[in-house]
Amino acid sequence: MTAPLRIPRPRSPFRSRAGFTIADVLMSIIILSISIAVLVPRLTSTKRQAMATAIGNDLRTFAAAFDGYAQERGSFPAETDAGVLPPEMDQRISAQVWLKRTPIGGQYNWDNNQTHYGTKYKAVIQISSTATAPLPQDIELWEAIDKLIDGTANLSAGNFRLGSDDEPIFIIAQ
Repeated sequence: MTAPLRIPRPRSPFRSRAGFTIADVLMSIIILSISIAVLVPRLTSTKRQAMATAIGNDLRTFAAAFDGYAQERGSFPAETDAGVLPPEMDQRISAQVWLKRTPIGGQYNWDNNQTHYGTKYKAVIQISSTATAPLPQDIELWEAIDKLIDGTANLSAGNFRLGSDDEPIFIIAQ
């Protein structure tokens, strides 16, 4: 008796053992989407914290320079517009840092004997919106800066608060 003749079946092009199924691809997309959804808020939070830290450092550095000037001269420099470095501070503050757009937008503005919300201050650094550097109204970011500077997120008290035109100010002297 002879064995029956076996005819091999042709392979189907749709039945490959080496590829991925649609379910595998969809599951990968779902896992990737969840990972991105978790990471994006963390990256945003880290970026906001970095901007808040940069502004806090700039303001402290500038305040020390203005305060040192006032200690030596008996008064603070004259008022200037936003984005203009007071000439008296040329050797004390990096013009490049003062004149550039701040990490949160706007430009630094030196206020001497100016009134903000009914209170007159001797020395204030304001972050002002300018034509070349608009300042977005980002209260959450300003509160993060306030928390670094004053330890609270209260923009109506402490050294960092809202000033005229609802722009942030850093009070050096009242």
